[in-house]
Amino acid sequence: MTRGIPLALLALTLGAFAIGTTEFVIVGLLPTIAADLQVSLPSAGLLVSLYALGVAIGAPVLTALTGRVPRKTLLVALMVVFTLGNLVAFLAPGYSSLIVARILTGLAHGVFFSIGSIIATSVVPKEKAASAIAIMFTGLTVALVTGVPLGTFIGQHMGWRATFLAVSALGVVALLGSLLFVPRNLAQSAPATFRQQLGVLAQPRLLLVYAMTALGYGGTFLSFTYLAPILQDVTGFSANAVSGVLLVYGISVAFGNVWGGRLADRLGPIPALKRIFALLALVLLVLTFTAYNTWLVLLTVLALGAVAFGNVPGLQVYVVKQAQRYAPQATDVASGLNIAAFNIGIALGASLGGLVVEHVGLMHTPWLGAVVVLGALGLTALSGRLDRRDGIDEQANGIPVAAH
Repeated sequence: MTRGIPLALLALTLGAFAIGTTEFVIVGLLPTIAADLQVSLPSAGLLVSLYALGVAIGAPVLTALTGRVPRKTLLVALMVVFTLGNLVAFLAPGYSSLIVARILTGLAHGVFFSIGSIIATSVVPKEKAASAIAIMFTGLTVALVTGVPLGTFIGQHMGWRATFLAVSALGVVALLGSLLFVPRNLAQSAPATFRQQLGVLAQPRLLLVYAMTALGYGGTFLSFTYLAPILQDVTGFSANAVSGVLLVYGISVAFGNVWGGRLADRLGPIPALKRIFALLALVLLVLTFTAYNTWLVLLTVLALGAVAFGNVPGLQVYVVKQAQRYAPQATDVASGLNIAAFNIGIALGASLGGLVVEHVGLMHTPWLGAVVVLGALGLTALSGRLDRRDGIDEQANGIPVAAH
């Protein structure tokens, strides 16, 4: 134990930090990678899309396939795959091999967070289960605050490959921590079968939540994927300054997560989500006009960080509430599929953003992202209306579940 926190939990948190860094650092490195590998910005943007697609496939499918593998063995194997994937990225001779590396690490990411939550709750007393999950997921928040800007800084000064080498080193440390500190004999529940997962997908009200999640994140990443090129080519920031802007963004995300969670607790998930989606659409629209001014774009990026991930707590609370009503036997599966929906949204948003950049222009990504987020707002309002029709209080609180 370290200050009351099990070392096994710290190892999981470090793994989450490494994984969060490798997922999002690519956004700050897109212009550098595109120039070095002599590919277009939309092609470089596929490195975001295909990673997210790997997560979306890995979370439900590989979790089901590996359900009978001992938890520690699986965790160690995942960290080996993650570390190797980043080493392949470091050594990648060209664009195609970098794509393979991104898909490989994305697959490991999906399963890591599915089993990481289970392991986290297994190494603490039952009454501290929720806190253990929250501690593990702080690794993602810290990655956005420090890992992404630091990784971007390293990539711009030492080459983008150096960033992936640094993340590989983090993977090795997390791997050693898992080997040394995660107990061998962890309790193992029966794995979720494909039939259970398909049963959840047969529930229209859960599909509605997944669509809300996918559109909300699709709209965000339609623009966010190309934030670094906007800051460099439109605003006029130097490559070095972009890592500083991403630091500001990451700090704002950390506050936004807390604010979004408290808003969902106070108002209920649907009223909170309606407010957050409306603000997110507004900020993305404003970015279309403020990108040309240094100080205004900084304020806009600060506001974007506050709302871009503030919907995570509300979406996860709401999907658990809906699962308890419509698929009570598969609440965990429903929650896991929402994580897949997050990443499907990221994959589709980044891909659509690439098409927009290629055929219409870079500065059309923010306002089109706002339009997609308005779609999420519309679906949220529809779901709330259906809840009221069914006599469900949309301000009732649910069970918070950490997610990414």
